[in-house]
Amino acid sequence: MSPVIIVLIVIAIIVLIIATNIKIVPQAYVYVVERLGTFHAAWGTGLHVMVPIIDRVAKRVSIKEQVVDFKPQSVITKDNVTMQIDTVVFFQITNAMQFTYGVERPISAIENLTATTLRNIVGDLDLEATLTSRDIINTRITAILDEATDRWGIKVQRVELKNILPPREIQDAMEKQMKADRERREKVIQAEAEKKSQILVAEGEKESKILRAQADKESQILAAEAEKQSMILRADAVKEQKILEAEGEAQAIEMVQRAMADSIVKLNAANPNDAVIQLKSLEAFSKAADGKATKIIIPSEIQSLAGLATGLKEIVKDNK
Repeated sequence: MSPVIIVLIVIAIIVLIIATNIKIVPQAYVYVVERLGTFHAAWGTGLHVMVPIIDRVAKRVSIKEQVVDFKPQSVITKDNVTMQIDTVVFFQITNAMQFTYGVERPISAIENLTATTLRNIVGDLDLEATLTSRDIINTRITAILDEATDRWGIKVQRVELKNILPPREIQDAMEKQMKADRERREKVIQAEAEKKSQILVAEGEKESKILRAQADKESQILAAEAEKQSMILRADAVKEQKILEAEGEAQAIEMVQRAMADSIVKLNAANPNDAVIQLKSLEAFSKAADGKATKIIIPSEIQSLAGLATGLKEIVKDNK
């Protein structure tokens, strides 16, 4: 074998050794490297070179958040009800060296720790509290697991109870109870609706009666006002009638007086004798006797006329 070939073979072996000892750590991963069997370094993302034969990658650790769904665990409540509960754990590796050397099979350790913690917590609760306290149970399990796994380089973000499955007979009883509760709530809602309906009807009738009473009152007030106005108008009409009658009588008296005055003027102008004057006086007194007067005094000057005044002192006449 020629020296050139030997040199090429040596160079190829060196390149192969170098190539196999160059490590590129991808994103979100950490390589735990041992040197001569002991922990040497935790390589992060990037290019790294190992010393041949001396160094080796002991573990490739993902630092992404991980989710583990554990199978259902049998737990017993405070009131001795056995149920199946399965959990989901969200965790993240924060220390690759502790994760590698802290515990053997860490996922199995988390599962067992979750089961024992769940039994302890549910053992202090009865069935109803267990079914209605998911958030409380989740918070307590998360706090306990996070504290316990801290020395393993694991950060427990949260723990969720996926399913809580009580025995079949308990489920049947719960379904019957829920059905009875729904029927009871339905009856209560119907009763409240009927009550509100009756209240509304009663309030409507009350408002209607109040409105009718107000309408009747207003009608009576309007009728009274109309009657009052009618009486005022009738009184005004009677008043006007009496005023017109009085004015008519006054005008008639005035006309009679004026006619009498005119006749006296004409009589004086005619220069009548005593006999004519006495005759006119007798006519005037006869007209007066036809009126409404009940007592008439006849002057003595006309007592001699036609013998009618002989012994006559007064004439009484009733015009009833």
